[in-house]
Amino acid sequence: MRTIPEKEDLFTEFKSDTKEKNGLPDSELIDAVVGMANAEGGILYLGVEDDGEITGLTKQHKDAIGVMALIANSTVPSVSTRAEIITENKTDILRIEVPKARTVTATSSGKTLRRRLKFDGSPEAVPLFPYEIPSRLSELSLLDFSAQPLEGATEEDLDVLEFERLKSIIKNSIGSDKSLLELKQEDFYKALHFIVEENGKIIPTVTGLLFLGKTESIKRLMPTYRASFQVLSGTNVKINETSNEPLGKLFERFSTYFTAWNPEKEMEYGLFRIPVPEFTPRAFREGLLNAFGHRDYTQLGQVRVLIDDEGMTISSQGGFIEGVNSENLIFAEPHGRNPCLSDVLKRVGLAEKTGRGIDRIYEGSILYGRPWPDYSESTSSIVKLFVPRANPDMQFTKMIADEQNRRNQPLSINALMILSIIRNERRVTVERLSEVIHLNKSRTSSTIENLVEAGLVEAIGNGSNRSYILSTKVYKQNNESAKYVRQTDIDAVRYPELIIKLAKQQDGVITKEDVAELLKITEVQAYLQIKKLLAEGKLVPNQKGKYANYKIKD
Repeated sequence: MRTIPEKEDLFTEFKSDTKEKNGLPDSELIDAVVGMANAEGGILYLGVEDDGEITGLTKQHKDAIGVMALIANSTVPSVSTRAEIITENKTDILRIEVPKARTVTATSSGKTLRRRLKFDGSPEAVPLFPYEIPSRLSELSLLDFSAQPLEGATEEDLDVLEFERLKSIIKNSIGSDKSLLELKQEDFYKALHFIVEENGKIIPTVTGLLFLGKTESIKRLMPTYRASFQVLSGTNVKINETSNEPLGKLFERFSTYFTAWNPEKEMEYGLFRIPVPEFTPRAFREGLLNAFGHRDYTQLGQVRVLIDDEGMTISSQGGFIEGVNSENLIFAEPHGRNPCLSDVLKRVGLAEKTGRGIDRIYEGSILYGRPWPDYSESTSSIVKLFVPRANPDMQFTKMIADEQNRRNQPLSINALMILSIIRNERRVTVERLSEVIHLNKSRTSSTIENLVEAGLVEAIGNGSNRSYILSTKVYKQNNESAKYVRQTDIDAVRYPELIIKLAKQQDGVITKEDVAELLKITEVQAYLQIKKLLAEGKLVPNQKGKYANYKIKD
């Protein structure tokens, strides 16, 4: 059976070693390695044709250690690969693991290349041009482009009205650095790294122009900066505004648009009626700030806000920075592509000083029992946040509000995510929770046990069979006692009966997927139910492996 991929992609490269008498030229091998290292890394299979046909190795490339030495000696800085001979369809091929480079890597002859996908989805290695290098270094957190002085910019490109606007923002923002208001204009600029002095001349930085620049100057000096706000109703365009205004002015404008197109419902809470917005303003604010704070200003493109029938999308140029992806996003250590710009956003009071604005984005959806924000459409060149429209779960919202009022403090994002998962899946294990929220089992267990102590969650079973459901208190408050009984007792009384009944309807055979669908539980929980019936001798294994199933014992 074939174990290597069938075709190439961004992370997989095939190279023939038999087309030429002496095998693949060293230069072509090194070019391929450098291209992968300057992208996302990956695996190069030497001895495989472009179409996936396995043709094998020449004698000179059957020395894996020698190939690794060749790569290390032919790259600057040296690329440390791992290579091994593997046998595929009785034919030897060389598998080379190429790590993602921590800086821009070149061949010893001076070529810099990067790997990318063509329009047809196939990969290619193309030159990494000098103007692209700052973007790459910025992505790797090796260069703060936002702190760089702008060539051709002068103090005349800064707008004193934006300086006054920024002081007003600082004055009215909670958590801003009020000491900035005591500084004179030039000292204020220097404190926030808006300007640098070179050869006796004052030169605005990228951050300085983004906050204080005249619109005409921004267009001229930073053509990569632009933002748009769009509202669609079906195919009808309600708003389509594009702007090159400085950040303070642009935030105000976009906030006005957002408020106008963000309808609210009302929820009764005790004697009060509380507004429930379609999208929480705090989530919008943090999503917008993240888009501007972390975007790649060396690339053409725009920050785009789109509100349509499906939800709200905020996208920005530049992929996730090194070490961050859509799965670990919420728990990754806070660090950004533009430290100088991010520092200003925090000091003037626009952004969270903790750097945990992403928590607020998730919180804005979870508090109302809505689907989580989605970053799955993000790529290596763009980050896209999607917040879906959905009706709020008022009972869930009240439960959270009651608990936060009891504690006199908000629940942690970990606790909110766990409660949201249990609400959706009804019954879960620590393993399942850890898998979904990408948090280690120790921290997951600690958080859920605190929820048990608070009376929001109940534990069922012990050891590896331990699972969790919302507590009887929660179900009673929501007038759903029947659901509670079903969650706690049906497994002991009805689950075996239902499983055997379904198996009889399927010629005596059943799978864990069948059980999971029947009982609306996870596949892990379904397998535990099957194990009980196996132990009781009511079921026996029928087929093992990937398509495992079980049958009623004769």
